[in-house]
Amino acid sequence: MMLDPLAERYLRHLRVEGGLSVNTVEAYRRDLSKFHSYLQRTGASPRRQLTAETVTGFLRSLQEAQLSRASSVRCLSAIRGWFRFLLQERVIEESPAIGLPAMVRGVRLPKTLSPHDVTALLDLPAVSTLEDLRDRAMVELLYATGLRVSELVMVEVAQVNFDVGYLRVTGKGSKQRLVPMGEGARQQLRQYVEEARPRLLKQRASRYLFVSRRGGPLTRQGFWKLLRGRAQRAGITQVISPHMLRHSFATHLLEGGADLRSVQVMLGHANIVTTQIYTHVERGRLKRVHDACFPRTARRRGQKP
Repeated sequence: MMLDPLAERYLRHLRVEGGLSVNTVEAYRRDLSKFHSYLQRTGASPRRQLTAETVTGFLRSLQEAQLSRASSVRCLSAIRGWFRFLLQERVIEESPAIGLPAMVRGVRLPKTLSPHDVTALLDLPAVSTLEDLRDRAMVELLYATGLRVSELVMVEVAQVNFDVGYLRVTGKGSKQRLVPMGEGARQQLRQYVEEARPRLLKQRASRYLFVSRRGGPLTRQGFWKLLRGRAQRAGITQVISPHMLRHSFATHLLEGGADLRSVQVMLGHANIVTTQIYTHVERGRLKRVHDACFPRTARRRGQKP
């Protein structure tokens, strides 16, 4: 659905002034389209004749459409921002969302791979193809750095420091961060860059690190496909996604004793509250430590205190 020029200006404002990523702005575009479609069905104006009842009716329609709670929360956030923009432009005199209770996003624990499954995925037997060298380096780097898949496929050669073992990553809101990649990932990456990448490019130029035989960067969809293929070869039965490796990176770091602030910086979270979702593993680790070491628990198991 095409939005009116004022709505397009609002979205540009979010991108330029708000510093939101392209993906987030596109999500807001879809949310505004849902709202405008609802207004058309009910005969209301996108800018005027809006009341709190209009907004609650829209939220009910999302519930009836069985939209997830997380998506409904984002929809409400998008239209609240839209109303604030209309107020600034003096199109409306009062936000219809004033007084509406905030919707709380349900806490969903991240899905992770076990260290055993990660090892099986990373230690797949090599296949003598250029793509295998590239794919192996990509999966190793994703787990070693906790990148988002959108960040991984857009990494440029100039962002890699082989001497120090760091990546300079451009994340959400065009914010940059330095992420260590570890020796294993560095070796895999160097082998790909020296042996496979020049032959994939065939003397063509590209600033992107991971390329296809056509010379362009590998797409997110392409990486999803190759990751699932490698997971099947590794005998992993659950459906795997790139974000599961990001979650596994953070979870395994915390299980190994890393502090939350360091994990926040490496993940590129603007707020440490976002990173705190991973503290569930800390609770699990503390329970295991307590069970193994607390004297009365140990006695009941016939162990020496």
